[in-house]
Amino acid sequence: MDFKIKGKTALVLGGGGGLGRAIACSLAAEGVNIAVGDIDPKAIEATRAAVAAFGVKSCGLTWDLADLSLIPGHIAKIEQELGPVDILVNNTGGPPPTPASGQGPEVWTKFFQSMVVSVIAITDAVLPGMRARHWGRIITSTSSGVVAPIPNLGISNALRLSLVGWSKTLAREVGRDGVTANIILPGRIATDRIKFLDEAKAKREGRSAEEVSAESTGSIPVGRYGKPEEYGDVVAFLASDRAAYLTGSVFRVDGGLIASV
Repeated sequence: MDFKIKGKTALVLGGGGGLGRAIACSLAAEGVNIAVGDIDPKAIEATRAAVAAFGVKSCGLTWDLADLSLIPGHIAKIEQELGPVDILVNNTGGPPPTPASGQGPEVWTKFFQSMVVSVIAITDAVLPGMRARHWGRIITSTSSGVVAPIPNLGISNALRLSLVGWSKTLAREVGRDGVTANIILPGRIATDRIKFLDEAKAKREGRSAEEVSAESTGSIPVGRYGKPEEYGDVVAFLASDRAAYLTGSVFRVDGGLIASV
C-alpha cells in the first residue's frame, strides 16, 4: 500500500528511543524525512543512524520539552534543513510512578509544562503552515491510562487525559483545512519505560520483575507485550494520505489489554 507521504517531513518528539525511535523508523520506511527531538544527544544520533538506512534525510534537535523558549529556533532549523513540518508526532516522556494524592503543586506544574503545555505550544508553532498547505497530521501518543487509569500512575493518568480533550477539540477546528488530529495509545509495549515500570512495581510489592512481567503478559489477550515497530507502523498509517478521513479519534495498540469497549 502506497501511503503517499514520501518526501514529507515529520517531527518526532521523544524520538531518541523506545516508541519514538520505532515511530521514526516506520515513517522513514515510507520515505519521510525525520526531525528527531530528544533530550539525549547520543540517543538522537542513534535514531538518525537508524533512519539513514532508509535513505531519508534527518536532523537532530537536543530538546528539553519543558523549555518553551527552544521552540522557535528548533522549528526554524527543521524548516531550513528538511522543510516545513507536515507530520507532528507528540511523544513525551512519562512522569515517575506516583499515587494521585499527596503530590505537591510544583510537581503537577513541572509535568504539566513538559507533557501538556509543550505539546500544545509545538503544535501551535507548526499548525499555521499545515493549514496553509491544506495538509497535516498531528498524532499524539499518550497511554492506556487515559481509558483505564493505571494504579500508581496518577500524574500520567491525569495529564495525558487532558491531551485527549485537546486533540478532539483541535480536530474539529482544523478538519476542513486538510489537517487531522488523533490520539494513539500504547498498551504494554516492550520498551525501556515498560521495563522500568515493571521493575518499580516489583520493588513496591516485594516480587521479582519476571513475576510482574509474567502476570502482566497473562492479562493481554494476544499473550505477549507489543513490539515497538508494531506501534510505529500504526502511527505511519495515521500519518498517511490513506488516513485522511480519520480524525478526532483514539486508537489503541494494546493487544486487546483494555477491557472496556
